[in-house]
Amino acid sequence: MPIGAMPIGAMPIGLSALRSVVSAAMAHGMNIGVLIFPTDTTIQPVALGKAVEDRGFESLWFPEHSHIPTERTTPWGGREGAPPLPDFYWRTHDQFVALSAVAATTTTLNIGTGICLVAQRDPIWTAKEVASVDQISNGRFLFGVGYGWNKEELAHHGVAYRDRRDRVRESVLAMKEIWGNDEASFSGEQIEFSSSWSWPKPAQTPHPPVIMGGAAGPKTAAHIAEFCDGWMPIGGRHGIGDGLEAVHKACEDIGRDPATLEIGLFGAPDNADKLDELAGQGVTRAIFALPQGSEAEVLTKLDELARFI
Repeated sequence: MPIGAMPIGAMPIGLSALRSVVSAAMAHGMNIGVLIFPTDTTIQPVALGKAVEDRGFESLWFPEHSHIPTERTTPWGGREGAPPLPDFYWRTHDQFVALSAVAATTTTLNIGTGICLVAQRDPIWTAKEVASVDQISNGRFLFGVGYGWNKEELAHHGVAYRDRRDRVRESVLAMKEIWGNDEASFSGEQIEFSSSWSWPKPAQTPHPPVIMGGAAGPKTAAHIAEFCDGWMPIGGRHGIGDGLEAVHKACEDIGRDPATLEIGLFGAPDNADKLDELAGQGVTRAIFALPQGSEAEVLTKLDELARFI
């Protein structure tokens, strides 16, 4: 089932009760956030950010797509037999512009890229955007990254599908050099630049958390262990189980303590027992999907989602 189409079946509750439920859940170690494709046809980012913060949720996440080629052979999500791609995939606001607007109109809400298609981006520009949003938000930015599934979209950016994973790895490593050094340079097979200056630096030290989305096969698990601070697959598509074992093994292979990784789930299930089960597996952040509906529909869903926290 795609993100944004998960059935929720509860009656709304009052705002004060909702805040109490959210606070109780967070006290037990589970941070609760929401995700939506920010488009011109649903609730706008500023209104949504205020509503999410008012209700006490921990974080708000926006996905991105630069565009969707009208002619493509890649099925939705790269999954054979997938249904047609919904139009909100090509109607998204610019991810960093939308998150900046939310950052400027909230005070406590964490804001995240869910996910940023790093392979399609210039890492020098992206490093500056990440650092700028982190500064504007006073250190509330969460940098969710991923490889991307749309071969045609990647090709329009001059990136071969087979190279996307290596490009993401080098891009993140290059961005870390920029964030952490007054003079930064990088030399890799995909990314290369000579000694350079770039400000601002992120508000968070040493940088915002880098959180990998998607299934964790051997190569992805190795990347998570090497350069990420967390892992957040999509619920219902990429479960935790075997992937978590692969991530833990990859950490151990390089001498990293697996406990230093934060584990989350995009598209978290709307079932309290399943959330408890996830918490037992070490999941500390659950992200619920919001509908791509009207402002009233989205706000109603926000209230309903609190019943499952």
